[in-house]
Amino acid sequence: MKPFESPAPDARTPHLEARRNLKMARSAHAYVRGNTIRFYEWLDTISAKRIPVGPPVWICGDCHVGNLGPVGSVEGDVEIEIRDLDQTVIGNPIHDLIRLGLSLATAARGSDLPGVVTARIIEALMEGYEAAIDINVDDDAQPVAAPDVVKFTMKRALGRRWRNLAEERIEDSDAAVLRGPKFWMLSDVERQEVTALFEQDEVRSLITRLNSRPDDAQIKVVDSAYWIKGCSSLGRLRYSVLLKVGEKGDRQLCLVDIKEALRAAAPRARNISMPKDNAKRVVTGAMNLSPYLGERMLPARIQDTPVFIRELLPQDLKLDIDTLTPAEARKSARYLAWVVGKAHARQMDTSTRKAWLAELARNRSESLDAPTWLWRSVVELVASHEAGYLDHCRLYALTSVT
Repeated sequence: MKPFESPAPDARTPHLEARRNLKMARSAHAYVRGNTIRFYEWLDTISAKRIPVGPPVWICGDCHVGNLGPVGSVEGDVEIEIRDLDQTVIGNPIHDLIRLGLSLATAARGSDLPGVVTARIIEALMEGYEAAIDINVDDDAQPVAAPDVVKFTMKRALGRRWRNLAEERIEDSDAAVLRGPKFWMLSDVERQEVTALFEQDEVRSLITRLNSRPDDAQIKVVDSAYWIKGCSSLGRLRYSVLLKVGEKGDRQLCLVDIKEALRAAAPRARNISMPKDNAKRVVTGAMNLSPYLGERMLPARIQDTPVFIRELLPQDLKLDIDTLTPAEARKSARYLAWVVGKAHARQMDTSTRKAWLAELARNRSESLDAPTWLWRSVVELVASHEAGYLDHCRLYALTSVT
């Protein structure tokens, strides 16, 4: 395939699989980010019986570091929230805690930090999470200090404007077209369905909700493309749509992300009702876990496939924690666990939070201020993913040679 040449829609899969395999071969941390399935396979076959069962709440389901970061609200505020809810279900909150511990431990390994730092990361993880669940802590307070990497990313997010997003996402911002190695041409049918989507009242309302746009603002699709984005999401329907909103003289450009909603790999709590439509599940989970993001999302269908829609904001960024010092590793673990804990805690009443906190305090070892089950789980997962990563690299190398 020539540079920037788009494959036909029915020929996308091998190109996307090749990109995904390459991304996952670049580092063990990237492999962990792109392999949710391995995490839940481990959970099913090895350690499910020894892990405590927490109160059923909406969980992220894929709670690695890259899925947290600054998120903008409809009103223009910015907070650190969970920013990817593809795997969200009503389930065991422990799954998010262990997944985050695995992600941080892998980042520590990638930073060549000694094993004792990983032990301190797990301690800090529990400290931050318990601080969020604790009923004696004011819910409006922030008892856990943000690490420098979070402060830097927040400062960057607050200073960003539309032009920053356009420079990153649009190949030619002057011509306002979506072209390049990350944007592929759509078929005529895809383009027609995408355009028709923005004629629906609910979708129009979603677009006019942001930036105090008039309810009756004119919305025009300028361009649309198949979007090659992420790692675990490669291979599903993913469209980027460039819109013009408003009349001449007061017209704004905006970018909209349309993403296929697949069935979640995360196990669901028993005897709990959840939306059967996967797009509605994702949006409902977002409303509960990440309100700033959830209020900007909408479930829909394209080609009879469930998708969810959201407008991209310049303030939406992921945390980049690939290199850590020992002090930053502990601070990051404590703070990010607090963010996840707050997302869980807002769904619990006082008695539930009190009982959950008591359960978390059990099974501490004398030498490590963290539950034994959490430490053992993270250690097993790091070993399992390291082996999986090396196998993946070997297969990738063999495939590349052939």
